[in-house]
Amino acid sequence: MTELIRQTAAEMAAALAQGTTTSVELTQAHLDRIAAVDGAVHAYLHVDAEGALAQAAASDARRSDGKPAGDLDGVPIAVKDVLATQGLPTTCGSKILEGWIPPYDATVVAKLKAAGLPILGKTNMDEFAMGSSTEHSAYGPTHNPWDLDRIPGGSGGGSAAAVAAFQAPFALGTDTGGSIRQPGAVTGTVGVKPTYGGVSRYGLVALANSLDQVGPVTRTVLDSALLHELIGGHDPRDSTSVDAPVPGLVAAATQGAQGDLSGLKVGVIKELGGEAQGNEGWQQGVQQRFQESVDHLVAMGAEVVEVSCPSFVHALAAYYLILPAEASSNLAKFDAMRYGLRVFPEGVDSPSAEEVMRASRDAGFGDEVKRRIILGTYALSSGYYDAYYGQAQKVRTLISRDFEAAFGQADVLLSPTAPTTAFKLGEKLDDPIAMYLNDLATIPANLAGVPGISLPSGLADEDGLPAGVQMLAPALADDRLYRVGAALEVALIEKWGGPLLDRAPSLTGDAS
Repeated sequence: MTELIRQTAAEMAAALAQGTTTSVELTQAHLDRIAAVDGAVHAYLHVDAEGALAQAAASDARRSDGKPAGDLDGVPIAVKDVLATQGLPTTCGSKILEGWIPPYDATVVAKLKAAGLPILGKTNMDEFAMGSSTEHSAYGPTHNPWDLDRIPGGSGGGSAAAVAAFQAPFALGTDTGGSIRQPGAVTGTVGVKPTYGGVSRYGLVALANSLDQVGPVTRTVLDSALLHELIGGHDPRDSTSVDAPVPGLVAAATQGAQGDLSGLKVGVIKELGGEAQGNEGWQQGVQQRFQESVDHLVAMGAEVVEVSCPSFVHALAAYYLILPAEASSNLAKFDAMRYGLRVFPEGVDSPSAEEVMRASRDAGFGDEVKRRIILGTYALSSGYYDAYYGQAQKVRTLISRDFEAAFGQADVLLSPTAPTTAFKLGEKLDDPIAMYLNDLATIPANLAGVPGISLPSGLADEDGLPAGVQMLAPALADDRLYRVGAALEVALIEKWGGPLLDRAPSLTGDAS
């Protein structure tokens, strides 16, 4: 079974097509793995063994009839608990939604079901996707499979940890300021934030409407391309959806895997490599692995230039005004009147609606959510809107212009994904600013709506933990990420002598 779950999603799909395995076998193998190791990792909030096996059996029946629903029919998947799943709990990692079962599927979930992918369960996350470590889940933190005393990144640490621990071949995540890419970097997985609007947001419980984006969490670039093509495309139910065809992502990944990047220009972002800040806050091992990635791209024929994006130094500040403002507005609907947690204040015989709302939100929201609601409400309040929120939106425009200028000089942009490797659980919980700095390199892409991919760049010398390299492309040019990402992945795997996750420590339940 260990050999079975260590295959890539593409390999599993090929095995299903060839008849050398069945979806029920694949699904059961992953359910067995979850039962064996998730007590230590805590990647899942809800496992749907019965439902997943029923979906797997239906997939096997389709293949027996010669009518598979798609190339990935029968390959199991995990879903971040911020996406609505009909008949399965969707809590967003919050007590205020404990036990809520949506009456509908998010568009991306509906696409998974239509394509025949059994859904293993819902993965853990920072409450309402607010965090960089998955320590802000109301149901306890997720642990990094590389070191169970360390964070798996956030907010989508559950999806990344599930994939890294071989508890799912791939997963869906969401990226608002780096919540797919940063967990990918610290767990040794591949994470993609598509172009804003390139994947439907319908059924995604919104954190910040102008920033959120659904995307793949996988172990290889090709697997991300396969999943991205499946979930991408226009959705008339999503007003932010882009009415444009999904570019040939699988074809781009296949081309990139040939290792020829002749004629490609790669821009190294000066402000996101640590140089502009005197290397302060940027771990040396992360920078070393990043430079090695740049060298590999040069060896494959790419031309590397340095580009400057001066407004990026203000991205973090702008983001932490825009996001809380949108979150404050979005979370107003959790008022205990229609669904979710309802708490009656103690010592009040006939409480008013306002008193019930206050008691329910106080009991249902965690500290980080309350912190951001307060920040956002303040930024939007009369007398401060122009001084804070309005100014942040102006900075956002400057960041978009910096991207436009940089893409005039290079086809893709490059930086480390995160300044450091995974830090220890609890290390930054009492210092929100230090926690927020983990998203330093990923936030600009969300503010501008451009796509980004993170893939493993190797292990840092200081601690032997994974580091990540991030590539960014112009809006709707997601295929460039897959071409360059696949090329770099092949070069790095050849250097390592096998996938980076082969070096991860064994977890309880390994049969090898």
